[in-house]
Amino acid sequence: MSTLSTKKASGKGKMYNRGAWKYAIPAFIPLLLLSVVPLSQAIWMAFTDNVAGFNVKVKFIGLENFHRLLGDKLFWASFKIGIIWAVSVTLLALVLGFGLALLLNQKLRFLGLMRVLSLVPWAMPPVIVAIMWNLLLRPTSGPIDGILSFLHVPGAKTDWLGDFNTAFPTVILIGAWVAMPIITVSILAAIQGIPMDMVEAATIDGANAWQRFRFITVPAVRAITTALVALNIIWNFSSFGLVFVLTAGGPGGKTFVPALFAYNEAFKYGNFGYAASMGVVMALAIVLMLGVYLKASKREDTQR
Repeated sequence: MSTLSTKKASGKGKMYNRGAWKYAIPAFIPLLLLSVVPLSQAIWMAFTDNVAGFNVKVKFIGLENFHRLLGDKLFWASFKIGIIWAVSVTLLALVLGFGLALLLNQKLRFLGLMRVLSLVPWAMPPVIVAIMWNLLLRPTSGPIDGILSFLHVPGAKTDWLGDFNTAFPTVILIGAWVAMPIITVSILAAIQGIPMDMVEAATIDGANAWQRFRFITVPAVRAITTALVALNIIWNFSSFGLVFVLTAGGPGGKTFVPALFAYNEAFKYGNFGYAASMGVVMALAIVLMLGVYLKASKREDTQR
């Protein structure tokens, strides 16, 4: 009798699983059409000599694009800039977002308004953000320059986005400002999920604010922090719009991230196959960086 009921339950489970796929199909169709198909086409294009033009015959050339890419010093220079950009923006946004989340978790006046304002950079399109910061940082007519001049602070009349020494750090700061809201909201949600009984017990046991932060808050948000760092590395390394509108890769290639390099190669010079090989290398680099980061995080959690 029990065997028969087990078989019936197993049969029902299989039937439910088959039925569940019907509801998942609408979600998989956009994923297939908008992600899998373009990605497959881009990978195939990386092995061809595809160039811009009408009625151009496309030939399979194997690894020729990748061989050419190995000797392209300008691309690898932009690749280095891209790694520095992705890691710097991610870490700076994480620190600032964590600090803002701790602040917004306190009982402050106008707390609701402050939480809404903290989401403004995330709600604005990257192109609008870039245009806004371009206007703010103008060396002769921008309000930031006017404030610095009024206060007689060193740095007035500086072309923050056009100077060799300040362009890249300025773009990193703007990128961190854009990435900060989603980190703030996510960490704030994780902090508010910490049981108050645990915090009160630690306080009664004599734990000070730093000890409560180190031994209660940090472990509670570690999982969400790992996910946020991984996602931000992907977003920042492949970012295009913000840097393109801010500096277009200048001055002198100081902010020339690899996405800009691939864009110019494809749409300025018409070398679609070569640009696609750059995209494949960038995707592999993202997977490698994430693998190293997640493995290190897992090892750290195991040691703890």
